[in-house]
Parts: sequence; structure tokens; C-alpha cells
Amino acid sequence: MRRFFFLSLVVFVPLLACKTLHTTGNKINAPRPGPGIFFVATTGDDNWPGTSATPSMTRKKGPFKTVQRALEAALELKQFQGGAWKQPVSIYIRGGNYWLPQPLVFTPALSATSDFPLLIAAYPGEQPVLSAGQPITNWNSIAVDGKKLWSASVPWIKNGAPFHQLWVKGERRQRARHPNTGYFKVAGLPESKGSWEQGGKRFVFTGDDLKNWKSSTNGEAIVMDRWVESRLPITNIDEKNKILASSKRTVFQLQAGDPYYVEGVFEALDQPGEWFLDQVRGLIFYQPFPEENIKGFSAVAPRLQECLRIEGNPAVGEFVENIFFQSLTFSHNEWFFPANFGNKERHISSTPEPDIFGFSQAAFGVPGAVQAEGARGCEFRDCQFSNLGSYGLQLGRGCQSNSIARCKIFDLGAGGIRLGETILRTNQLEQAHHNSVIDSEIHDGGKMFPSGEGIWIGQSFDNHIAHNAIYNFFYTGISIGWTWGYETSLATNNIVEFNEVHHIGQKTNGDGPILDDMGGIYTLGPQRGTIIRNNLWHDISALRYGGWGIYFDEGSTEIVAENNVVFNTTHGGFHQHYGKENLVRNNVFALARDWQLQRSRSENHVSFTFQNNIVYFNRGKLLEGDWAGGKINQDSNLFFDARAETNASLNFPGGLEKWRANNHDVHSVIADPQLATTNFRSFALKTNSPAWQLGFQPIDMKSVGPRKLVVTR
Repeated sequence: MRRFFFLSLVVFVPLLACKTLHTTGNKINAPRPGPGIFFVATTGDDNWPGTSATPSMTRKKGPFKTVQRALEAALELKQFQGGAWKQPVSIYIRGGNYWLPQPLVFTPALSATSDFPLLIAAYPGEQPVLSAGQPITNWNSIAVDGKKLWSASVPWIKNGAPFHQLWVKGERRQRARHPNTGYFKVAGLPESKGSWEQGGKRFVFTGDDLKNWKSSTNGEAIVMDRWVESRLPITNIDEKNKILASSKRTVFQLQAGDPYYVEGVFEALDQPGEWFLDQVRGLIFYQPFPEENIKGFSAVAPRLQECLRIEGNPAVGEFVENIFFQSLTFSHNEWFFPANFGNKERHISSTPEPDIFGFSQAAFGVPGAVQAEGARGCEFRDCQFSNLGSYGLQLGRGCQSNSIARCKIFDLGAGGIRLGETILRTNQLEQAHHNSVIDSEIHDGGKMFPSGEGIWIGQSFDNHIAHNAIYNFFYTGISIGWTWGYETSLATNNIVEFNEVHHIGQKTNGDGPILDDMGGIYTLGPQRGTIIRNNLWHDISALRYGGWGIYFDEGSTEIVAENNVVFNTTHGGFHQHYGKENLVRNNVFALARDWQLQRSRSENHVSFTFQNNIVYFNRGKLLEGDWAGGKINQDSNLFFDARAETNASLNFPGGLEKWRANNHDVHSVIADPQLATTNFRSFALKTNSPAWQLGFQPIDMKSVGPRKLVVTR
């Protein structure tokens, strides 16, 4: 992946750090003890003063042992100084795993000022991990049903919820899965009732794909349909009639050919790296790799839902302000449907019925491992959110003017980042806005909830998404909006620029596609002021339909998409389902598989203006959907089918002459764009390209993606 130099915001050394961090060239030296500086180490003691980075020789002074105690000490200092810090306060956490007994909680009492912010940072050169998990040790060799396994006790699950994930040395291990790779296909339904929106509890499988295993009721089927997944706890597998039955319904009615797999069945524990959890006995079984040694072997299982919470009360103007998190790692959490899901959990807007383990779109009910409400002026910089069973980071109700910069977010149960809510807040204090995600790498999501997205923006405005790399998700890369149709929306004035979003739907390892109806970027509802520019969207794939690059879905209105390069999509570089007065100009749409451009609905207003674009392809056709209905402003584009045959693929309604007679593409041309390179990642045109005469402007692809850090003194 490309990385580039940039000059602004080159070091996260706020004013407070000038007294504590000392740089020599590109090296950041260790912080010196001083007023307002606390240290935490795994070798520390919460009874010590926490004012030095290492224990004293007498073992009477040294760092704290827990981050919680350091926060208490910072708050004590604040209270001692009359309720406001009179100097910057910093907490430096040394390397190692910090097994959190409960999530770290930041309340308004810990708020700082822009002059004297509160810094929570990794000790320079070290990597502390704030873990919501618990290590599993003391493994024993055991043989079960002829399988040579290791087992260990996990007694805490007997009276609690089982876990669905396991990590060894930072690598996710596969819960016993059938098939081991790939997917089975739903054969059909034993009965069909109602509309496609009505899910069911049974489906038909093929041949001997499934067996009525002894432990089948311990497992679940994860089945994909349209753009969502449903998790189905198995109640019975009828081998004679080929029917799987579940205690839960699917989100939507299943279709023949829908992909699925089964997890959590002991009989599927058949290859190295897989594991099985026996909740009744409180035991975990693991099949080791040949190179793994049982002596000292440790795995990590999730135990908490969150690593950290920021708990403001924005409804009454109580915010958590000016807290900076630097170079921390958040890991090992898990969110799963609680036993009372759909009842007590109704505060989640549009929560499904209690008998559905799934969401209608984007796994939107799955929270973040780091959750925030009422955070204002806070920053996460150079942090890592990894080995997680949820979204990585969630800035929800009342989160305003926060920054996520140079973070790495990967190995995710769902998606990467959630900004805003599904709810239309009328109280301005509760609205989420002016948050930024820049220079970050977000990848490899959907491990538990395949419909999770790279970045999800709900009812939230004035956000800035720039210079990120987003890839390896089964569903959409970036999504904006949560209003279907033309009703009120808060998702306005969002800027998305200089991002590279790729391998959406099908991952780089070839896994997928398993879902439909997705985009490199996906929008909903009125979005005046939203601009999508200078992004690179490529390798977007859907199972049956809907692998689009730029996708304006229901009611998308007044959005500008300009200077983007889109290539290698299954169902078109651009699609507008329905919307109003959008502007699509000076983009490149190239090399889609089935068709290049799609418009699905004609309405009594201008759908969009499509101007000064290049459409280049060598397979499929040009247009799909309803283009004959008019109400499109389309002109000064360049179209080219690079195949040797005739231009029959340029399927303008009624032919090109009639199309132009209806005042469409009057000045457009059908000609070779004269590419300077066939590599669309570094798109360029030759000086003699006919696109220049049409007014096409150069597109800057050199600045796309995370920029390289330059440390200055």
C-alpha cells in the first residue's frame, strides 16, 4: 500500500507534551517525571505514588499497576487544585497486557481544557494492550473421540455468556467450523410465507452437507441473505428431510443459493487452530498446530463487551472534553446478542424482534469496543483497535469535534468506526458532528457480523473522512446516512476525500462475495453539502447483484461526487437507485464486469447531472436500468468500449441519435481516452487524450491513502 509524506499534524505532541517528551531527530525520548505526570506498569503497585516509570530499589515507590488507579490519581490532583488542572496531566502506560476487570470509564469529572489536556499515552517505544479479555492457561493434553486435543478450564462461562472468539499471539483462531473453508448453499425453504422481508426459522440443505451431530444444538448456522447475516442457534438437524431448524428467525426470507456455514459443533473440530467451547462443563478444547508447545501455551478469550467508555451527558451539556489517547492498543472484547435482546435492548433504534439474531443493515446495533457519548475535542492518535468482536470505535450521541488519526483498526467482529446514531436528535447538544477520521488503516472486518462496514456515518454532519485505507470487508466500505427517502436527515456536509477503498465484498484472500447491494461508498437520504472527491474505489464484488463503486441509494440528494477513480466492480462504477439533484462530474469509471452505469428509478425531478466523466470498459454493457425516463443532465462525457467489436455495448435508449435528440450527451464523444497507463491505481492520460477537449481535469491519485508520518523537532 502506498504511503506519502505530509507536513501538517506530523507529530502528536500537544502543548502538554512539550514539557514531558523530548525529541532528537526522529526519536522520541522517555518522559521525565514531574508535576502532573503518572506512570503505569504491569510490574507496578497501586499503593505506590505512580510518579516514576520503574520501581525503586526499595520497592516502596514506582508506577501504578492499573490504569484505573492512575485516572483516580489524576482526578485527585484536579480536585486538590480546585477543580481544574493548572498544568498538563499525562499518564504513560508501559508495555504489556492490562487485563481489565471492567471497562475504563471517563466521565465529565476527568474533562480537561485545550490548554491543559489530559494525555493517556503509551510509554515511548512500548505497546500497552488494554484488554477486555482473559488469558486461558494451564492446558492439558486429552484425547476425545480419537482426536488429540488440548483442554483448559474456563469456569467463568458456566454462569455467564459463552464466547465466540479466541486469539493466540495476536492471531484469531477459528471456532470449530463446517465447512472448514468456503460456504454451503441453502437449497430452499420447507415453506414460504409472506414477503421477502419476513424471515423464517428453517431452511433446506443439500445432500449430506449437515449431520444430526450429538453436539448440533451447541452450534449455530451463520447464513447470509441479500445484504445481511443471520445467526441461527440450531435446535434440530433433520437428516431425512434435509431441514435445519433454529430457535431464531432470519432477518429476511432466505433464498436458494444463500451462503451459510456452521460453527460451534464439536464434530467440526477437525483441523489445527480450531476450538470448541463446552459451556455446560466450563471447558475449552483446542486442536494445536504441530509447531505449538503446550508448555506455557496461552490463549485469550473475550470477557467484557467494551475496553473503554466515555460517558458524558450531552443532553444537559455535560461533556467529556480534551482527552488525548496516544499509541494505545484496545483488544479482546466481544458483543453478542444478550438473552433479553429485543426487549430491554429496545433503546437501539430499529432493533429487530426478540427472536432475530441479526440486523437490517450494516450490523448497526453492534457497538464499539471503545464507546463514547458526549465526547468533545478528544483524540485517538496512533492507536490500534485489533482482535475485537464488535466495531472498533463508536462516537455516538453528542460526540463533537473529535479526531481519529493514524490509527490501525483490524481483525474486527463487525466494522471499523461508527459515527453518529440512527436517531434524529432534535437537541443540538445531543447531535454528533464535526468528527474526523484521517490517515488510518481499517481492514479485515466482518469476522462475526459480515455486514459490518469500514466507516458508518448515521445521523451526523460535518464529518471529515480523509486519507484512509479501507479494505477486506464483506459489505460496504464507507456508508453515510440513515434516512430512507426524502425526509429529514442530519447527514449533511460530510467530506470524503483521498481515501483508497478496495476489496469490498470479496477479500484479498478470495473469501466472498457472500452479500449483495453494497458500494465502495453508500449513501442514503438528503445530504446537502456532502462531497465525495479524489478517492480510489476498486475491486467491489457482490454475490448476485449490487457490487457498485459509488452507490446513491434511496433518496440520496444534493451529493457531489467528483475526481474519483472507480474500477473493477461487478455491477458498475456508479449506481443511483433513486435520488435528487446529485452531481457526478470528472470521474473515471472503468472495467466493471456486467455494466458500467446504473439508474434504477425515474422520478419527476432531475435525478443527477453526469458530466465530464470517462467511462472505459472491455466487457459487459454501458447502461443498466431505467434510462429512458429522462430527467437526467448528461453531457461532455467520454465513452469507450476497448473491445475490437462494434459499439453495440453502448446501449443508449433508442440509440445514440435518439439519445442526443433528447438533449443527452450532445457534446459527449465515443473515443479512446488515450490512457498513459493501464494501471488505474495511478490513473493518467496522455497529452493527446480527447478528454481534455471535453473539459476533463487531472485527478490527483498520488495523495490517496494514509500519508507517511514525518516527525519534526
